Amino acid sequence: MSIQPSDLSILLVEPSDTQGKIIVNQLRSHEISQITWAKSYDEAQEFIVRHHFDLIASAMYFEQGTALDLLKQVKVSDKNNDSAFMLVSSEYKREHLEEFKQSGVVALLPKPFTHEHLHAAINNTIDLLSPEELELEYFDVQDIRVLLVDDSKLARNHIRRVLNNLGLLKITEAVDGSEAISLLADNMYDLIVTDFNMPEVDGRELTKFVREQSQQSHIPILMVTSESKDTHLANIEQDGVNALCDKPFEPQFVKQLLYKLLDN
Repeated sequence: MSIQPSDLSILLVEPSDTQGKIIVNQLRSHEISQITWAKSYDEAQEFIVRHHFDLIASAMYFEQGTALDLLKQVKVSDKNNDSAFMLVSSEYKREHLEEFKQSGVVALLPKPFTHEHLHAAINNTIDLLSPEELELEYFDVQDIRVLLVDDSKLARNHIRRVLNNLGLLKITEAVDGSEAISLLADNMYDLIVTDFNMPEVDGRELTKFVREQSQQSHIPILMVTSESKDTHLANIEQDGVNALCDKPFEPQFVKQLLYKLLDN
């Protein structure tokens, strides 16, 4: 039986009464009724210790900390380390949002957000909670060997979870392009999923190495980046990247890309 929005348990962390009421009403319009509202950072911490939530939707700033502080605590908590996390914020500066994109959030919702924004975020949450194995014509999905390259542990954990949900279980992790190159020398892979921005050897340099110097130049490469719409990435496919995917890493979009990469 598939998960419905009405099945979701949500912790809303929002200090503003006005904003909180707007978000609660929007959630209820999606038939979500299991909503716990924390109006402070400390109150949110208490709920996270005592209860499990499928989704935590948080504002950016609080007197006692930020949503990023809260997210880091969620990821090491006993009850909620597998909870989806969504930022709801009027923040628009790229440098302030970048860490969230790199940390494995399920969605970044602007204030004010539309019905469609929230609908997409809820669907991403349901997808994350609902494993659905890829059915491929030419591969047994559980035999596909994936090299996952990202310098953010939180991002790697999120991407691994999405891939595991799709049936890809043989995943080797590398913390940057340099480590990935070392692994490629001694191991065979069927797919590379790599971040773009990494220290030392970035995703573009890794791609060029794979295509020009490795013994596995044919491997499909999926690049995951928070900058996929930037002009300086417009020609990156010429370097050998097969597909670009935005952060946050959205399960349904990833599923469509993997069908194209692996079933052609």
